[in-house]
Amino acid sequence: MADQAQTVRTAITPDLIPPVADTHEGMWRYRDLLSLGEGPIRYPLHVGGTPLVQSERLRKAVEVRELWLKDETRGPSGTNKDRATALVLEHALRDGASAITCASTGNVASSLALGAAATGLRAVIFVPAAVYPSKLNLMLYMGATVIRVDAGYTRAFELSRQAARTFGWADRNTGVNPLTTEAKKTVGLEIWEQLGRRVPDVLVAPVGDGPTLDALARAFQELRGCGVTERLPRLIGVQAEGCQPIKLAWEGKTTNVNAGADTIADGIAVPEPVSASEVLADVARHGGGLVAVTDAEMLSAMRDLAQNAGLLAEPAGAAAYAGLQEAINAGLISGDDEVVVLVTGTSLKTPQFLQPKIRALDIHGSFEEVEALSAPRPGLVSRSVSTPRDRSRGRPPS
Repeated sequence: MADQAQTVRTAITPDLIPPVADTHEGMWRYRDLLSLGEGPIRYPLHVGGTPLVQSERLRKAVEVRELWLKDETRGPSGTNKDRATALVLEHALRDGASAITCASTGNVASSLALGAAATGLRAVIFVPAAVYPSKLNLMLYMGATVIRVDAGYTRAFELSRQAARTFGWADRNTGVNPLTTEAKKTVGLEIWEQLGRRVPDVLVAPVGDGPTLDALARAFQELRGCGVTERLPRLIGVQAEGCQPIKLAWEGKTTNVNAGADTIADGIAVPEPVSASEVLADVARHGGGLVAVTDAEMLSAMRDLAQNAGLLAEPAGAAAYAGLQEAINAGLISGDDEVVVLVTGTSLKTPQFLQPKIRALDIHGSFEEVEALSAPRPGLVSRSVSTPRDRSRGRPPS
């Protein structure tokens, strides 16, 4: 079972692009561009069709005239991982699988636990022992069998793959199952349609294992192959400063994989990324680059997204927005570019990082107290977005 449904479509023709009037919802709108045969979709949860959000406040703050946020926090488990989960489980259902496995630092595992619960399959999930308790509790609450591995993520990944081969389980592991990248490319296809079937100048995405950025590249390469565009967007990958093996490789430097990952951004904390070579090739082909951001910059970006765009992002989910300024500083993005930034995961699964800078106002219970609090007060400062200077090298805004 683990080796079935692993061949992806290679013949790209214009008739695979769905017409504007197509009524399929979410990512299944692009089923002809996915590795999916005929027959009804059996996966029961709505996945894809996430909004493209604009915020004038953020546009002005970073001085990018056309800035868009692709809000992937709207998925069933609040992450872009739900797309890959859906396609892999759709194949598993068609293949008659009874169990499915993955290794994960948190988000893939939560997504698979939810999807498996919805489809009635058993989920066996391998996680590093340092997995955040909030995400671990979600997996367990949804009925998954969770195995914590003291030896870390890389060993958890190896064990999950070995279990899939030995026991015949479906394999949802990122990067090695090509269906995961196939599903994630629907993000790029949606962006193209949401912009009026137009290719943006730049796409900015977080990079851990790498398939999210590789999938974006594949989406626009296939659109070009279908003859609907001649352009490819520049791709900017963003890694955490405490775990940046692909960025260092891009710069021709080496990294010590035994050093592990020193970052709060668990979703991109991957010392040995599976798709590193693909990401490097994609960035070179598309004329982009790679940058790294500090934990403090991601926390600042989380607050900016929440207070100025209404998006609740976890550290890894906010990494791309945090990296936007780094890319501007490096000359990879100009203010005249049309830029789409991926927001990939919700902060509701990592409440420990929600750190407000204001406090609640306590009263005994009279309306007079409310009136007193509502009166103009000297020195009251309205909510503001952090500026590039605030965010420089990790100093949070005041």
